[in-house]
Amino acid sequence: MSCLICERIQWIEKEKNPYFVAELDTGYVVIGDHQYFKGYSLFLCKEHKSELHMLHPTFKRTFLMEMSLVAEAVQKAFGAEKMNYELLGNGDSHMHWHLFPRKENDAPIKGPVWWVDREDMFAEEVKPAEDELEKLRDRLRAEIERLITAR
Repeated sequence: MSCLICERIQWIEKEKNPYFVAELDTGYVVIGDHQYFKGYSLFLCKEHKSELHMLHPTFKRTFLMEMSLVAEAVQKAFGAEKMNYELLGNGDSHMHWHLFPRKENDAPIKGPVWWVDREDMFAEEVKPAEDELEKLRDRLRAEIERLITAR
């Protein structure tokens, strides 16, 4: 059975994923394919598991700590006023965190990101061009490295 997250990780391992930002002990940081919310990023679990409780306790603690570090980096790198976190994996049964940097009035309706019309959220116009993607990756990578060094 095909898994989109495993496929994306394989692209990273082959150095063919243009959205790749950083590798941590338990996962990979990537910029989201669509940037309706500027700085939207994901943290892909290295283990193909569908639930947190399926992870070994030591791995799970590290995974959660690293996700928190990535979220802090996203917030700082992109000037978020609030972060929205969502752990998903029901489509691929492979856990991955969605990290949305939010700002006041960043959507037509105040509420969860998923209230934004799908056609708007995943429109071609919000896919970053190559130069913009490079800037997003660089900003986030620099912030992750700064936070790791500071700890």
